[in-house]
Amino acid sequence: MELILEKINHSYGDMPVLTDISLSVGSGEIVCVVGPSGCGKSTLLRIIGGLERPTSGEVLMSGEPPADSLNPLTYVFQDFALLPWRTVEGNVRLVLEDHRIGRERVGAVVDDVLARTKLTEFAAAYPRQLSGGMKQRVAIARALSVNPAVMLMDEPLSALDSQTRDLLMDDLIELWTQVRFSACYITHNLAEAVRLGHRIVVMSRRPGRIRDIVEIDIPLSERPGFPTETAAIQRRLWEMMRDEARAADRELSDVA
Repeated sequence: MELILEKINHSYGDMPVLTDISLSVGSGEIVCVVGPSGCGKSTLLRIIGGLERPTSGEVLMSGEPPADSLNPLTYVFQDFALLPWRTVEGNVRLVLEDHRIGRERVGAVVDDVLARTKLTEFAAAYPRQLSGGMKQRVAIARALSVNPAVMLMDEPLSALDSQTRDLLMDDLIELWTQVRFSACYITHNLAEAVRLGHRIVVMSRRPGRIRDIVEIDIPLSERPGFPTETAAIQRRLWEMMRDEARAADRELSDVA
């Protein structure tokens, strides 16, 4: 299933935020979106997820969702969004409770995603007992449990320390290798984008436009073995963004 954005424009009152955004996320593809602060990255993700209606343009889906998909789109948030009174298993189970599927299937799905995210032994733990990295694994397990066509990931690793972020990136790549999920992945971290993205969309400062789309041909699992090449891509991205990032840093903005 392919996610397609056609000529998305968006404004808050008289303030233009996004201009002429046309983009696709193909089946099994991770598309990372980077850009200066305030360029509208998170706004774009909210429009894709239906949380905001664009001023103009369309969000379309082409093709069939994965077999047994319960939600075509699902979010993974920066702040984990876990219910503190529910266990790890209970937080994952939550998104399945409104679907008309049997208890046996629910149990099988929960067991499967906990195993894939290495959380089985923590199923009875509560969020307060978990590290930040473990909490984000729970959020990822919850998203995977509905077998979405596209995961919408809004800076999911930005609240974590650098070591935990590296471990989670490895985990995400291992999960993608097992089941080729699709994702639109918002990040301000260029190293993260280069590690995880098949394509990297570079946005301009507000109003956000697509400046460039950088494709990376190195397979995800092999990128640690190509440090010179990945470093060069990261430098290229920063050279595109540096001046606008400096200008955006001096602006006052209420726009994500």
